[in-house]
Amino acid sequence: MSSNFTLAELLICACADVWKDEGEVLATGIGIIPRIAQGLAKLSHSPGIMITDGEAYLTEEPVVIGAKNHEGRTYGGYMPYSRVFDLLWNGKRHALVGPVQIDRWGQANIACIGDFAKPKRQMLGMRGFPGNSINHGNSFFVPNHGTRVFVEDQVDVVCSVGYRDESWEAGVKRDYASIKHIVTNLCVMDFGGPDHAIRVISLHPGVSFEEVQQNTGFPLIQAEDCGETAHPTAEQLEIIRKLDPRDVRSKQIKDNPPGIRQAA
Repeated sequence: MSSNFTLAELLICACADVWKDEGEVLATGIGIIPRIAQGLAKLSHSPGIMITDGEAYLTEEPVVIGAKNHEGRTYGGYMPYSRVFDLLWNGKRHALVGPVQIDRWGQANIACIGDFAKPKRQMLGMRGFPGNSINHGNSFFVPNHGTRVFVEDQVDVVCSVGYRDESWEAGVKRDYASIKHIVTNLCVMDFGGPDHAIRVISLHPGVSFEEVQQNTGFPLIQAEDCGETAHPTAEQLEIIRKLDPRDVRSKQIKDNPPGIRQAA
């Protein structure tokens, strides 16, 4: 493992792991860090995942961040939106998305902050969250772990389903929800606690469980085997820097925690 890496690079590796052992699924990373992560996963532990160029084609090699043309791309097939929906509705997709709010049940919001009829802040709207969250697996990426994101009560607008019983009609199983991991700038979490409770499964260098809890609006569980998030290897860092030669990743994260050295 390397001792010189940035928090952004640690997060890319942690995000890449959400697709580990997934097999042949369409991996969709929304945002710079998730997008680099899907490329890292493809070029390391999960060569079977499918990725696209963000337009209409499957690519055998990830598209470099900032690429302006199609030069050097190797296409593996045509993937228009109609094909994406075929995969989506059959559960053959795992998306890594960035909600603005998440609650203790894993319900997520990207629509607005405040009352839906008169919001304080208007965001993206529902987009594809409702259908995506009942048809295929999802993970969350949160670059700024705090109580504004991890809210005390239910999210202001439930855009994607979670494990809250009251949000489901009588007789409808919560099994439709499939939320895998949450990667933040402080830790990695999953839904492996009792009754799908959110638990912390690893802490980033220099971060304590108490710090994570203080920045979360609801009680968390610490996994029995919770340890430090795995550091990037030299091979992983080489791939990351190849996929993002202009270091756009560093602009996505504010600060390194004290346990992480700045990359040379």
